[in-house]
Amino acid sequence: MKLTIISHTEHYKQPDGTIVGWGPTVSEINHLAQDFEEIYHLAFLHSGTPPPSSLPYTSSNIKFVPLKPVGGKGIGAKLKIILNIPKILKTTQKTLKQVDIFQLRTPTGIGVFLIPYLTLFTSKKGWYKYAGNWSQENPPLGYAIQRWMLRNQKRKVTINGRWPNQPEHCLTFENPCLTEKERVKGMEITKTKLFEPPYTFCFVGRLEDAKGVQRIIDAFGSLDSLEKVKTIHFIGDGEKMEFYKRECENLKLPAVFHGFMERPQVFEIYKNSQFLMLPSTASEGFPKVIAESMNFGCVPIVSAVSSIGQYINQTNGFIVNPCTAAGLKQLLSQAILMDSLSLKTKANKSHKVTKDFTFENYRHRIESEILK
Repeated sequence: MKLTIISHTEHYKQPDGTIVGWGPTVSEINHLAQDFEEIYHLAFLHSGTPPPSSLPYTSSNIKFVPLKPVGGKGIGAKLKIILNIPKILKTTQKTLKQVDIFQLRTPTGIGVFLIPYLTLFTSKKGWYKYAGNWSQENPPLGYAIQRWMLRNQKRKVTINGRWPNQPEHCLTFENPCLTEKERVKGMEITKTKLFEPPYTFCFVGRLEDAKGVQRIIDAFGSLDSLEKVKTIHFIGDGEKMEFYKRECENLKLPAVFHGFMERPQVFEIYKNSQFLMLPSTASEGFPKVIAESMNFGCVPIVSAVSSIGQYINQTNGFIVNPCTAAGLKQLLSQAILMDSLSLKTKANKSHKVTKDFTFENYRHRIESEILK
């Protein structure tokens, strides 16, 4: 069986000609390559230097089909999408002729016209992956349109979380991010991890207010004492990085800004941290960094946005509610004063949750619930 995947995943060409793409998506496709004769991935090819989080494809049966990058904010960006519709549809149509089944990854700017095209003009078997917040109350117009179209059709749609009045064709699927070997290693780390002050905290994601970076800085800055805080790691990049750095310096916070890091390096941070922080108000599905960090014994301190609260609760982590700097400060004060046995219990329960986030489980469910 041959598969076409259509996405907005950023790809780059390295000096030696190797194509690399955003790590989480490429890892997922590398694992799916075991189950398909060929996989064609239609996605955006950007110019410039790839970020360290980018990865190459590891199997020769994965074929990258480049699309000209489109999308973004503003009228100009939307007009660029419209002007490129004919070319994108032509490339999609040509690739679909070579395969048996497709997957369209949404929400994305090109999804607004690709969902109706695939729904109405191809008889190929296929499914859609909606990676955003399925329950978002006031999504951007493009997201709202795509979600409506996905709710009202016959093909399967994989989504994050379980929701009231969820259509039968919409299947709750966990985002895969771990191998079975990493699960075993994670158990070893979790069992031996010490929960004694001073504690190490980490944040992984886009450095922006919506993801909670400012809330984290404000919360730590307002603590009565930092003696129980060893290090606060910020992994990722964003336009406000230098601003956040200056704020941490002014508040004398023990913060380290790493920028983008490769996956093994991020995992090393997890192994040496007691807590992951993601007090986000952004439109999340279920961020993979939460499952990855929990696998290595990090107790999550997160908001309950989207489906996050369906996996994290007071028995295996901390829910920031209300999701404000003051609310986060209150939880931090509680966490750093909690006894080590209680924190260890939370970490052990967190690790158990990640069994559903393995690539093996994901492949099995695609085989049993979609392909059949």
